[in-house]
Amino acid sequence: MEFQGGPAEHPLPPLSRTGLRWRLMAEADLDAVADIAVIGFPDHFEGRDCFENRLALNPSGCFVLADEGGPPRGYLVAYPWRAAAAPALNTLIEAIPADAEVLYLHDLALHPDVRGGGWSQIIVERLADQARAAGWPALTLVAVNNAAPFWERRGFAVVDSRAMTAKLASYGPDARYMVRDLTV
Repeated sequence: MEFQGGPAEHPLPPLSRTGLRWRLMAEADLDAVADIAVIGFPDHFEGRDCFENRLALNPSGCFVLADEGGPPRGYLVAYPWRAAAAPALNTLIEAIPADAEVLYLHDLALHPDVRGGGWSQIIVERLADQARAAGWPALTLVAVNNAAPFWERRGFAVVDSRAMTAKLASYGPDARYMVRDLTV
């Protein structure tokens, strides 16, 4: 099935709280990931092909929250990128930049049934540990939907960047470029 946008055509089944865990994303997860993205970011559409692109470029930075054999209930996508930069929304990228300086947290979303369970903190800390081990000095992201306070609780700080001013405008008036220093 190719994802067409709009409301999820295949809603996720009811939540079973038994056995949920973060694992690496697989190609078979992409339809559910795209459905969760529509729920989590209705004003910042990114299609299935965007997630497929990021998975192909950096599979070790793509995770889903699921129980054994069940559909994903959340996802996180991250990849090496340039500091004070972010790819445009819903665009495919050809390659990880050779001059990548940071690990960019492209997206984190949870299905409403699993929000508030501490799952975000678990995967963000796992990503931070993975980034430190790989030698990345920082995690970066663009916070949307007034999420800056959420990210501040996970160690990120808003950074005003002239280089990001125009790019942030395309993400909406509440968008903030944020950085989590991993060297401290």
